[in-house]
Amino acid sequence: MQHNKDILWKGVLQWVLDDLLRFVFPDADQVFDLQKRFVYLDKELAELNPGPGKKTDVRYVDNLVKVFRKDGGEEWVLIHVEVQDITKAEDRPIFPERMFRYYYRCFDRHHKPVVAIAIFCGPDGNLLQGSYSYEFMNTRLQYDYNTLSVLDYSDEELAESNNPFAWVVLTAKNALLKGKNVDKKLLEGKLFIFRKLYENGIFEKKKLQAILKFLDKYVLFEKRETIRTFGKEVDKITGKKNTMDILSEIYAEEKTWAIVKNLLTKTTHTMEEIAALAEVPVDFVKEVRKSLRKQKK
Repeated sequence: MQHNKDILWKGVLQWVLDDLLRFVFPDADQVFDLQKRFVYLDKELAELNPGPGKKTDVRYVDNLVKVFRKDGGEEWVLIHVEVQDITKAEDRPIFPERMFRYYYRCFDRHHKPVVAIAIFCGPDGNLLQGSYSYEFMNTRLQYDYNTLSVLDYSDEELAESNNPFAWVVLTAKNALLKGKNVDKKLLEGKLFIFRKLYENGIFEKKKLQAILKFLDKYVLFEKRETIRTFGKEVDKITGKKNTMDILSEIYAEEKTWAIVKNLLTKTTHTMEEIAALAEVPVDFVKEVRKSLRKQKK
């Protein structure tokens, strides 16, 4: 499962980017227009990729996102997530250099302000640097960037927070638990986060459903019996039967909706062809098209 954690991070960050900015910057709502849609620049990021460097155990999730300021300007938000442990001391300098290379390539191309955030979710996160420096014969460079290690926050402050990104951090922190009775500890933590999501309207809010998917896939139990216990306890919290199955169906429908939307807006396929490609009824395609037309008005 470890190799899939970068995918999980990339998925959940697209839902909680506004909350991440608020989590890192207390004045985010005064600086950024968080009501405007974010623009994810995946193609741009691929072109800027500084390259993997030497072979290492380090893995990254990189996002480059355009956000708008309250004054109408643009910012480029560069987010790196290190999703595996950096256990060798000689590997640690690779990450700051990678951050700097992304920065200068992005700035050189666009001459836009860059806000860089590095999120460390491994047990060695507090050993990683938040700056890159270079010096040779009176030529000096110091590049500092924002860092966030999941281990820097106590369970209490994350649990008391109303910021959904805090629950993502708490999820990543719980996944690091080791030792005896680890399943019991993971179960308690996973149920606590589910209660937070449920109390805030998980059946109605797609963002909370995305966090639940992250929670469910990121925090894994060792025993099958614990998986069954989690499902039963979730049903007690919601008062429903097979709650996790219901939420999985809701999320699957949202994913299908997004696929149909992309086919409608980015291709010239007929509704019948789109229905066949997405494996949905034509009426479903019509419903999506109707929704898109309303959004344009």
